[in-house]
Amino acid sequence: MTAPRAWQRMLSGRRLDLLDPSPLDIEIEDIAHGLARVARWNGQTRGDHAFSVAQHCVLVEAIFRHCNKAASRASRLVALLHDAPEYVIGDMISPFKAALGVDYKAFEHRLMAAIHVRFGLPPKASQDLEALVKEADKMAAYLEATQLAGFSVPESEKFFGRPKGLNADFQNLQPLATNQASAQYIAVFKTLVGA
Repeated sequence: MTAPRAWQRMLSGRRLDLLDPSPLDIEIEDIAHGLARVARWNGQTRGDHAFSVAQHCVLVEAIFRHCNKAASRASRLVALLHDAPEYVIGDMISPFKAALGVDYKAFEHRLMAAIHVRFGLPPKASQDLEALVKEADKMAAYLEATQLAGFSVPESEKFFGRPKGLNADFQNLQPLATNQASAQYIAVFKTLVGA
């Protein structure tokens, strides 16, 4: 018997081995393209377009930057890339990830390590940085839930906590077309890496 195919061909021409991902097979354009086509909230959001994971990552980086004014570009890049593995594996809702268990998380961590190495970051972010990014991620989830996904404020507070210290810049989320979301993601990436 032959082993099942465990690689994904990307539009860049790269062939990413899903079981043993190499940093050499990861391109930011593939990440942005894929994330712009993955819907947050399983597509259950208001608007003419889905609110994509690419937009979510840009939002998380903006919240992270807002809350951590002295954060380095590298730390902000970790925030932008926090859901990057989803360009290959999609955006599974948290309850489903929990149901899948440790093997899924191990796969996700291997892919994240390859992504980090590709862009000059340590394979694993520090626990402190991960906690700060997770806090920005929860704040973004609250904003998305209340503005786009039909959650009430009390329900969102229960699941995500109420964000504090955010200004009006974060109060008008609008889903973008996939090409716009991809371009926005790449623009933020280039700002962070100085390209």
